[in-house]
Amino acid sequence: MTESANMDADAVIPSETDARILSPSRELWLALRANRAAVLSLGFIAALGLVAVLAPLLAPNDPNAIDKFRLLLPPAWVEGGSWTYPLGTDPLGRCTLSRLIFGARLSLLVGLIVVTISLGAGVLLGLVAGFHRGWIDGTVMRLMDLTLALPGLLLAIVVVVILGPGLVNAMIAVAISNVPHYARLTRAAVLTELSKDYVISSKVAGAGTLRLMVHTVLPNCLAPLIVQSTLGISAAILDTAALGFLGLGAQPPTPEWGTMLADSRGFIQRAPWVVTLPGIAILSTVLAFNLLGDGLRDALDPRLKR
Repeated sequence: MTESANMDADAVIPSETDARILSPSRELWLALRANRAAVLSLGFIAALGLVAVLAPLLAPNDPNAIDKFRLLLPPAWVEGGSWTYPLGTDPLGRCTLSRLIFGARLSLLVGLIVVTISLGAGVLLGLVAGFHRGWIDGTVMRLMDLTLALPGLLLAIVVVVILGPGLVNAMIAVAISNVPHYARLTRAAVLTELSKDYVISSKVAGAGTLRLMVHTVLPNCLAPLIVQSTLGISAAILDTAALGFLGLGAQPPTPEWGTMLADSRGFIQRAPWVVTLPGIAILSTVLAFNLLGDGLRDALDPRLKR
């Protein structure tokens, strides 16, 4: 009789391991781990972030130091190369590897800053539009539709032309072009949550509009915003590199991947590595963030969980 009661108690009360498995963070990790591409992308991004943080220690040379005697030096494993410059040099004799490492720091920083600005503005506009229907909602959404009428990169170019070329202005331009995506996504999520019972209960309990926005509704809208933010980092890196390639972003001698492509595009036949390596860096980083965003979408969407 005692053993039967103990067995029933064990069946009803979850063990510590089960409790850990059922926690939101544990559940998210298990769902994300099932996507091998997302896990590999997460590892790549973590390694890239570590390289960016330790750039002064890992870079073999000063990224802006010019060696006029070693212009367009090939990589070390190619005949004529030198291990002093493992990935060769650019048309000005600067170390390609060092510029790539410092470019990773700049690209990740730009992506995080752009997403932070656009996410903050977009969430604020989306919350205001979702909670205040009528002319406020209509005005905000028509403004977002007007912004979306122009391609993001074209809008960023227009803003940079108005503000002037430079890395800071490029980040502001890219952030402005990404605000509508977060605003519309937040508004849609808010409208979905407002009709649910827990929001109605909070209203009956006397919660004010600000409390409903920040403490009640917004936490339940974070899942799609997290996915969009991950994808937004890749878009910000790509757009900033495009502006740098056009001469509207980071200005020389700043080691930025798009600027490196622009400086070396005339040597694609004579020294293809000076164009190929920055292109591979941009491609791999953008692809990693996109794959991670897809994995997070699958992990956070209950309809896509297996």
